[in-house]
This record gives sequence, structure tokens and C-alpha cells, in this order.
Amino acid sequence: MKFRRQHGIGPYIVDFYCPEKRLVIEIDGDSHYNLDTQVYDRKRDDFMRSLGLQVMRFTNQDILENLGSVLEVVLQSTQPTK
Repeated sequence: MKFRRQHGIGPYIVDFYCPEKRLVIEIDGDSHYNLDTQVYDRKRDDFMRSLGLQVMRFTNQDILENLGSVLEVVLQSTQPTK
């Protein structure tokens, strides 16, 4: 799978986007833990989903401490359902 980094979709810029799988991946730092940002993130995610995109969010900590598990989750989510 090929991902675009810092890709614009509508009025937003997503961290990673895979056009082939219509998948958006967001990596959230500490700023995403306050209420205002969480409301904004929900609005963003709703917009992406309204376009038929799947949105996955992971924390910086997930990436730094559990990268293998994160990659497995991403890979599983892109497999066709049987």
C-alpha cells in the first residue's frame, strides 16, 4: 500500500492517506487530549467518513511503544472481509 503524508482532503490535512484503501491514519499527540480538540477531531472524522473514508487514530505513544501492533491493526483493517 502506498500512503501520502500530510495530504489535503477538503479543508483538512491528514497525517497519512492511502487512496487505494480509502484510509486515513491520524497520529495524535498530547494536544489531542483536551475537550476542544476532541470535538474538532470528531468533526474532522465525521467529514472524512461522509466521503466514504475509513479513519484510524493512534497516539504518539502507540507508535513509539507498539509500532508492530499498530501496523498489524492497519494491515488487518485493509484486508477484504470474507
